[in-house]
Amino acid sequence: MGVVSETHVQRGVAGGFAQLCHGKAAPLRKMKRGDWFVYYSPRTEIKGGEPLQAFTAIGRVQDDEVYAYAMSDTFIPFRRNMDYIDCQQASIRGLLDQLSFTRDNRNWGVLFRRGQFQITADDFQLIAEAMGVDIHVGLDVGLNDFNR
Repeated sequence: MGVVSETHVQRGVAGGFAQLCHGKAAPLRKMKRGDWFVYYSPRTEIKGGEPLQAFTAIGRVQDDEVYAYAMSDTFIPFRRNMDYIDCQQASIRGLLDQLSFTRDNRNWGVLFRRGQFQITADDFQLIAEAMGVDIHVGLDVGLNDFNR
């Protein structure tokens, strides 16, 4: 799970990459080729955007490379190549009592401040279904092994 504003998620989906935690490499290195990945967006914009609290993109890590990408002379974040799947946004509100990391936790938002964390296959499955994607998690499957 990565936590990024909606506009930044949209850039990543359009460019086929993931970028986390203000461009740090370490969170990206925790992932490996074939890992499933979902973005949660607390807001529409990083600063001053509207509250969103929704899962906004879902995909799979494409390869084993973490690479630097110069966005400007002073900002060179790290990225991972991703294969994103067409999906719909899903509000977290309808899933709060079902997800293991939010159930019975009135302070569930604190976990998202990490910027990235691992979730269970069951939680991923619930989120994917809420996003309109049927992925068979836990199996060694390719991107063609899902239904929309």
